[in-house]
Amino acid sequence: MSRASRSAAVSAWVIASALALTAMSPAPRPGPVERGGAAAASEAAESAAGAEAAEASVIGGDHARVHARLREAARGTQGYPQTKRTASLTALGDSQGKANARFDAARFGRFTEFFPSPDFGVHVAQLPTGKVLLFSFERTEEDPTKETGPTNTVGRTNAGRAYLWDPAGGTGPRAFKKVAPPVVLMPDGSYAPRPAPFFCAGHAYLPNGMVGVFGGNVGGKGGSGAKLSFVFDPWTEHWYRNRDMSAGRWYPSVVTGADGRQIIMSGQSERGTGTPTPVAERFPSLRHPVPWRSFDIPVDFASQRLRSDAPFRNDYPHLFSLRDGMIYGLGRDADQQWLFDPVKEVRTDLPRRPADFRGYGSAVPLPAGFRGPDSVLVLGGDPRDPHTYRLSAGRWTVEEPRAFGRTQDDTLILPDGSLLTVNGALDTRDYGHGPFNPKADLKYRQIELRDARGRWRLGPAQRLPRGYHSNALILPDGRMMVTGDELQQIANDPDMKDGMDGSIELYEPAYLHRGPRPALDRVPAGELGHDRAFEVSSSTAKDVARAVLLAPSTVTHSVNTSQRHLELRITGVRGTAIGLRTPPTAADAPPGYYMLFLLDAKGVPSTAKWVKLGLR
Repeated sequence: MSRASRSAAVSAWVIASALALTAMSPAPRPGPVERGGAAAASEAAESAAGAEAAEASVIGGDHARVHARLREAARGTQGYPQTKRTASLTALGDSQGKANARFDAARFGRFTEFFPSPDFGVHVAQLPTGKVLLFSFERTEEDPTKETGPTNTVGRTNAGRAYLWDPAGGTGPRAFKKVAPPVVLMPDGSYAPRPAPFFCAGHAYLPNGMVGVFGGNVGGKGGSGAKLSFVFDPWTEHWYRNRDMSAGRWYPSVVTGADGRQIIMSGQSERGTGTPTPVAERFPSLRHPVPWRSFDIPVDFASQRLRSDAPFRNDYPHLFSLRDGMIYGLGRDADQQWLFDPVKEVRTDLPRRPADFRGYGSAVPLPAGFRGPDSVLVLGGDPRDPHTYRLSAGRWTVEEPRAFGRTQDDTLILPDGSLLTVNGALDTRDYGHGPFNPKADLKYRQIELRDARGRWRLGPAQRLPRGYHSNALILPDGRMMVTGDELQQIANDPDMKDGMDGSIELYEPAYLHRGPRPALDRVPAGELGHDRAFEVSSSTAKDVARAVLLAPSTVTHSVNTSQRHLELRITGVRGTAIGLRTPPTAADAPPGYYMLFLLDAKGVPSTAKWVKLGLR
């Protein structure tokens, strides 16, 4: 038999055998796996790898990989058929409608559109072009009762992917554009080229609106940290690679400081899970200029190791650059709360947080009027603890609790200065009925709203429960976009064959249901210096009571280091011209792009326009 004939015969046998074996196999038992660390998952992966290697000796490596994916897809489809996914999504829609019928939109807002997305949205970033960047990993699993991420995977299927969503283009497939990451060779033994596996990286904005992305997953048992360093350019809509970092990082955090440079900390090292790196780095290094203009593209730039270290024991610490110019590192462990001086490169201790260890929960720099934030509110991360904790002036206080404890939550600052929590779960991939069980308690689907007095109240429910890898951000039109959690998206995919793996849901805050919106017709082009006067134009100038700068969000794993809310001083109104003044210093508002909203006396915001803050 010729090689081609033998290959065709083997192909037919493989597919038929996969379906037959899947039908006879018992349903997989879910287990408490985080990042694919269960022994059973590892053994299954090793067995599959052995079968693939044996097959490769007959039909070749590429062909064998295709067959392996067909077998895995067949098992996932049989274990979790399309009818089950469709029925689940329908049931969630029905329960959402019943739950939300009692909430008045003018008091609580409302969830509106729910539509497919080509990406899981493990990472998201609001870009100054108005588009949203989503990136994660290629789908390697169709059964949501199994590990859904390619944590342990080595080789070509351990790959990243990225898309842009343009809200101006609507909610259909044509509103999305693929922006694939650079092809790389990973030091995993296979050196197989693939789109960079940059999922579970850290990211923050540069002053020119580009997004710096650092780290990723090399693969192997339990995963390991990549040294990758990229920027995404929203103006050309391309990725650019920079020199590798000095340490591998998987689950790192990144924050932009007052000088526009990015500080990178934590993450599991290249040696694998259980080896967090204490190395702290700065990007770009001091020998490179800070990318300032839209055409200043950092390519082959190096990062720089700082003299002080950041020995966080656990992943994704919360990092914030506050009005004193210092970097606040709030670790998940209660005793790892630190203050970093990015100029002197010195680390000092902050007081121990009152609460014990907290997993993936959110944290927000609280609005402080015309100045930058000087306090942080820490929320979530412990399903047994509904309290919120505030760090201010070097002291912790216990603040008003939410309705219940939750992890994997996202808390956002709205244009009117109120807070909103969305998403959440009982624990990693546990929504209240056991790990890797897509069924979820209704309460984890309800948002919570915090008013100016610090009081919380429950609001309407989102369609999908979204826990691990869930995300949310505020759009320039004032709506909230919610996405993420590949397990729930796979479990509720209305069509597994259409190439749209993910989903997005939109929420209209209450302020969009309180009457007409103020108009913001024109803002200055170019850069605005700090503590400078400028004018904007509004045909409803007489109705404007407040002007606000809201920093865009780039978020993953409940970590959002970029959020910032600043009131602008109104210096006068003459006809359609409104005089404003920018924040005092770069420590109050780091250089970069901000959404400028005008608000009326009811807190109704205009649609935002983008302004660039900071002079080179």
